[in-house]
Amino acid sequence: MARRKIREYDAKRLLVDHLPQYGAGIRWKGVLVTPGTDLTTLPQHYPWLLSESLVIKPDQLFGKRGKLGLVGVNLSFDKVKEFLQEYRNKKITVGKATDTLTHFLVEPFIPHHQEYYLSLTSERDGIAIYFSTLGGIEVEENWSKVKKGFIPAIESSAEKLIEALLDETPPEQKEDISLFITAVLQFYKNLDFVYLELNPFTIDAHNHIHILDAVAQVDDCAAFKHTPEWKGLPFPKAFGRKSFPEEEFIENIDKESGASLKLTILNPTGRIWNILSGGGASIIYLDSIANLGKQEEIANYGEYSGNPTAQESYLYAKTILDLMTREPHPQGKILLIGGAIANFTDVEKTFTGIIKALREYQEKLRAGKISVLVRRGGPNYGKGLKLMELAGTEMNIPMRVQGPDTPMVEMVGKAMEFLGA
Repeated sequence: MARRKIREYDAKRLLVDHLPQYGAGIRWKGVLVTPGTDLTTLPQHYPWLLSESLVIKPDQLFGKRGKLGLVGVNLSFDKVKEFLQEYRNKKITVGKATDTLTHFLVEPFIPHHQEYYLSLTSERDGIAIYFSTLGGIEVEENWSKVKKGFIPAIESSAEKLIEALLDETPPEQKEDISLFITAVLQFYKNLDFVYLELNPFTIDAHNHIHILDAVAQVDDCAAFKHTPEWKGLPFPKAFGRKSFPEEEFIENIDKESGASLKLTILNPTGRIWNILSGGGASIIYLDSIANLGKQEEIANYGEYSGNPTAQESYLYAKTILDLMTREPHPQGKILLIGGAIANFTDVEKTFTGIIKALREYQEKLRAGKISVLVRRGGPNYGKGLKLMELAGTEMNIPMRVQGPDTPMVEMVGKAMEFLGA
């Protein structure tokens, strides 16, 4: 499972389209203003922009927009255009991330007095639900008032749990909010969301529910089965993250393959590079590095799994080696070629592809003082490890090869020794 953030606009679009089939609905309409949006003709397509008070805010996968002063409230369309003139294409810093504001969400302004908080989070054994009658930008300061419930994966009904969450809700709104949360839960599960936060949502005098702010993540591995429901759901880059053509190259290979090939470049100047097999194993490796205080040195994250071909393994490894050897570090770098014990990935076959890439870059690897650490298990792992060991000797590259008898966490410790940490 790969958690992918989606825009607030898309989260609300999906909610308004699909909640009615689960017994509830929301009142919402909105416009996503992109770099290519012509503001002069926009009201022709959305006449309500000229007749209603509006709200505008950036929609680029970062939070606390209100506290950052990036939300315009109760504005006319002319004021919205002034807001865009001030902030569109403006570079800002949020935390440690700096990027340019390019996408904005415009919606009707909803006057309200009561703000509720609701979030759902997928965990290993089920879904955690959080609810509060004190939602809004101060919810964190009032976290002690947030109620939590947990629905095990095998549980079919959440009626009693939702009832307990709503024990402090105004009686006249309790039934409508209960139906709403029940519908959101079904929507969440059936459309393969892994995180959904509605903060705040409100309910008006006519018992219509309005979602004022939303944050969402989906399991992108489920995209193949949700083509009609997701309607081409885009996955934008995280705010502040640069786009690398190498990431797109691997993404295109992944789309054409029955295997899984993922690559995210975190720090191109980092000293710790990874060719890791298996999503779970890759997280263990990187978490172990972070626990040793070296997270700033992690250059990339990703995985190859699902029994890729030797050619796919070669292209994947070649892409990482090319990135890794562009800028030598005076103290050298390390390359972790690791994984858990594979169920059906042929270690010999995938290592054949990786070794081919290593041979092509051996001169740069030596010049860059790059050490290689290998740990793998699974089908044909003995043959694969032997091939890797022989290749390291022939290429005169510092290489340590281990089998599944060496714990993954211990392998990271050995890597730190190579790094001089």
